[in-house]
Amino acid sequence: MYNHILVPTDGSAGARPAVVHGTAIARRFDATLHALSVLSEGPYGSLESDESRTESERAAERAVERVAVEAKREGVDVVTELRRGVPHEEILSYVADNDVDMIVMGTHARTGLDRVLVGSVTEQVVRTADVPVVTVRTSDEVEIATDEEAVDLAREALAERGHEDASVSADPHRTSGSWIVPAETGDGTVHVHVDAATGDARLARIDD
Repeated sequence: MYNHILVPTDGSAGARPAVVHGTAIARRFDATLHALSVLSEGPYGSLESDESRTESERAAERAVERVAVEAKREGVDVVTELRRGVPHEEILSYVADNDVDMIVMGTHARTGLDRVLVGSVTEQVVRTADVPVVTVRTSDEVEIATDEEAVDLAREALAERGHEDASVSADPHRTSGSWIVPAETGDGTVHVHVDAATGDARLARIDD
């Protein structure tokens, strides 16, 4: 029924529920999951400096890489792509170019001034797409409430940094604002700090 499922993502923690949902649907139908991140251009995107553009590109690359890690862990075939342009237009163009059968996306990945300027990308896609659009309610603040969630995010962060074979070496523990997940990598022991509100992760090397 569904062969190609698209998950547009900006890499934010709020977009993660849509990624998880899209991956589950792709697994259910043995479909290919497509991860797309659009670098916004236009009258507002043109105000970015070269440094900001470079950081935006890195963020977009990390966004689709996270989807790829999630998909591969679940045994789902995945394709990733970055595009530049008006987000909803590029999403619809990608759908047409790749015979996408379904789009899965969060209801509000953008917030604040950026959302006022460009409007709701999801709303525009829902109104104009020719294929089914599954919207997943997201939150601007994602609470990582369990150690299982923290471990999943830590493993994603390790894989993104080239430590696919890393292993969690001890039970994670919670500080005031983060989960600390100890792990062993080929380079030694690291602690993965997972922000309990946003899901963002960073690695800290632990010297023996």
